[in-house]
Amino acid sequence: MSTSSSSQAKEQDDDTKPIWTYITKIKSVAGGGNYEIKCNICDFTFNGSYTRVRAHLLKMTGKGVRVCQKVTVAKLIALKKIDNKATLRVVRSKTKSVSLPPVSTQHQMDTNTLGVDPKKRKTSSVENAFNLQARETLDHEIARMFYSSGLPFHLARNPHYRKTFAYAANNQISGYQPSGYNKLRTTLLQNERRHVENLLQPIKNAWNQKGVSIVSDGWSDPQRRSLINFMVVTESGPMFLKAIDCSNEIKDKDFIAKHMREVIMEVGHSNVVQIVIDNAAVCKAAGLIIEAEFPSIYWTPCVVHTLNLALKNICAAKNTEKNNVAYEECSWITQIADDAMFVKIFIMSHSMRLSIFNSLKLLSIAPTRFASTIVMLKRFKQLKKGLQEMVISDQWSSYKEDDVAKAKFVKDTLLDDKWWDKVDYILSFTSPIYDVLRRTDTKVSSLHLVYEMWDSMIEKVKNAIYQYERKEESEGSTFYEVVHSILIDRWTKSSTPLHCLAHSLNPR
Repeated sequence: MSTSSSSQAKEQDDDTKPIWTYITKIKSVAGGGNYEIKCNICDFTFNGSYTRVRAHLLKMTGKGVRVCQKVTVAKLIALKKIDNKATLRVVRSKTKSVSLPPVSTQHQMDTNTLGVDPKKRKTSSVENAFNLQARETLDHEIARMFYSSGLPFHLARNPHYRKTFAYAANNQISGYQPSGYNKLRTTLLQNERRHVENLLQPIKNAWNQKGVSIVSDGWSDPQRRSLINFMVVTESGPMFLKAIDCSNEIKDKDFIAKHMREVIMEVGHSNVVQIVIDNAAVCKAAGLIIEAEFPSIYWTPCVVHTLNLALKNICAAKNTEKNNVAYEECSWITQIADDAMFVKIFIMSHSMRLSIFNSLKLLSIAPTRFASTIVMLKRFKQLKKGLQEMVISDQWSSYKEDDVAKAKFVKDTLLDDKWWDKVDYILSFTSPIYDVLRRTDTKVSSLHLVYEMWDSMIEKVKNAIYQYERKEESEGSTFYEVVHSILIDRWTKSSTPLHCLAHSLNPR
């Protein structure tokens, strides 16, 4: 297709200039947007742009072009109708300017009280001194920016937001225009990155003194992309290195080991003491590959993930042949958790009818949160009084017939003292596990404490179970033996020589 034909096709597709379709562009001539044009109705040839095309076909005189002699009255009416629609479309597409709110209510009240025309009212010396009207106009402009772009209000708490306007107000920068879209995403972003990297350089220079730990974890961003991030942790705290998008990748042991290897080489393998990742089979296999390649680097499973898996084995025991004993002893915990989940889903799905119980929104828990079952039962215990008041209220009987059975189950469950006793028991013996999980799920180094915390945790779990079962120290407890075996099994799979070494070097 020729350039002229391509240009004409584009113009004909432009719904804001529909009359192009009634002419033929022969060739481009000197001047922006000018062509040698031939009318398809009268075959008249002339030079010009879309303005002359309109004048020719719509019989507009005084535009420097002869009007079309073959356009009938009916055709002229049809062309004007098409042109008017296009003009209206252009007007509607333009951004409409909405005026700012008027001066403050106080100014209006003062003006009305005095019976003075607002336009003729003189500003006071205080207003002039502090330029109150200009300040108020600026406030409205800033507010309009928030509202029109859907910016969260907590942006106003950002210290850099306040510094920006304070700096502009306290410095003479006449004619300054804020940075545009391209400058923000290119030059300024690159400058900021270089500055941050320079600030981090002293931390990087200290890596070879005491060594570092490389920590990796997988997560999903708001666009649901699967990401793996890598951080370097020292006694000074964590430092983000990078995140990789693995949405279209197979996350097997070789893939994880490859990127882990790249990070190790970036940091310097002689500076790395350990890599900390979760306990998934593929992560363990990747960790063993790294240990084989770098004998001085340890693979250390995440303690928080280990504890979460232990709680999962206890609170959601699988009914398999190998796990038969554990299932028989722990299945009642699964039943209590399922009941709590049923109650939670029922309440949240009827939130409009139960809106008077605002505190019940606390039942909403992120499914990916560590120890989510324990967190949910803790919330239930906190809201016990409110939940029971809800099911004995008059509003509770207002459900449709298809919800009667479910509503009755929820009511019976929440008013059952034995059910609440079991909830209390679960929370009592899992509390030591949850406490250790919370202590290790922080930025504070805890490797040297894990060995002792784990022993102490098992002892506290035993005391809670024996106290509930009212047994002496010398007696046996099948339930405790199951819980103990789960905890020991998880410790055996996750403990490394580093835990023992850190424990022995920990000063008392």
